[in-house]
Amino acid sequence: MTSSSAYDDPALRAGDGWRIGVLYSRTGVTAATESEHFFGTALAIEEINAAGGVNGRLLEPVAYDPKSDPDEYRRLATRLLQEDDATVIFGCSTSSSRKAVLPVIERNNALLWYCSIYEGFEYSPNVIYTGAVPNQNSMQLAAYLLRNHGRRFFLVGADYIYPRESNRIMRDMVEEHGGEIIDEVYLPSDADPAALQEVVKQIRAIEPDVVFSTLIGRGARAFYQLYREHGIDPARIPIASLTMTEGETRMIGTQLCGGHIVSASYVNSLSNESNRRFLKSWHARFGPQPASMWSEMAYNQVHLFALALARTGSLDTAKIVEAACDVEFDSPEGLLKIDPDNNHAVLTPRIAICRPDGVFDVVWEGRSPIKPDPYLTSYGFAEFWLDGERP
Repeated sequence: MTSSSAYDDPALRAGDGWRIGVLYSRTGVTAATESEHFFGTALAIEEINAAGGVNGRLLEPVAYDPKSDPDEYRRLATRLLQEDDATVIFGCSTSSSRKAVLPVIERNNALLWYCSIYEGFEYSPNVIYTGAVPNQNSMQLAAYLLRNHGRRFFLVGADYIYPRESNRIMRDMVEEHGGEIIDEVYLPSDADPAALQEVVKQIRAIEPDVVFSTLIGRGARAFYQLYREHGIDPARIPIASLTMTEGETRMIGTQLCGGHIVSASYVNSLSNESNRRFLKSWHARFGPQPASMWSEMAYNQVHLFALALARTGSLDTAKIVEAACDVEFDSPEGLLKIDPDNNHAVLTPRIAICRPDGVFDVVWEGRSPIKPDPYLTSYGFAEFWLDGERP
């Protein structure tokens, strides 16, 4: 693979810009969601550079495709830091890819901006985590499902760190509040249709109240298609997810996804001026392709980085991290800021249901942004089970 700057600009070719690495897969099992990360990142870089860059210098991106392979992430992160002179990387989507590059990032005292939701239980002074952790999505989803869909949960996930940890957390929360996990199944990340079909048949036979899915990529999309092909009605037994949003539901077929549930800090139907500006810019650049939380959070973190960089005038990791905790960005999902206690984002949780036309209707929203608790020190539901409130 060859290094490539995202823009053919003379100023960038002259080497006068702020060099940054971009490490998202455009091919492989997670290509769909990581391409959205890439597009959101590219849009933010273009906006910043069109406005004159940061302190008069343009952002100079160097992008690689790790092909959804953790070993490639590690190799290319090393290349960015040691050969391409980048000290800041926007990249990784799955926890396995983040874990693969983390030793490289820390060994080189570089800075990784990581925008995916993840299972928590991690802190590094060399990472800014802008995606939701379980106390900002899983807790709310468990409470909503127990209140609105029943107590019998079926868990299905891909066999790696994030799904197993997410399901462990979901099991703890459900069982602590009187629910039951009637089965828990794991499949390879790129599960074959026959294995997925067996799981769907099992769900149809057992008839749980709800299915919590942590499948990813092509396997997740095939699972949703098989679900309807086997006659399971989402109005009766919905699939609840932390990841299945606008881009992938369109790939599946929005009519097949009507009635399914997502817990996310952003859906593109949010009605606020910042989101309207973002969507106008997004559609002007990418046409009818829908924006989602995958693209939105990637977009947000580049703008947050630019604000921090404007303060420091330096790519020094410690200075950027300190400044990132002092600035705020008026993002499409609301005011975005980083908690200095753990380098994670303060976010507003939301729960939404997909309509047959692909629009997600928000059915519950947090009353205020929630501080991240990546180590999940409390499973308490008090905030979501107030008298008279139906989350």
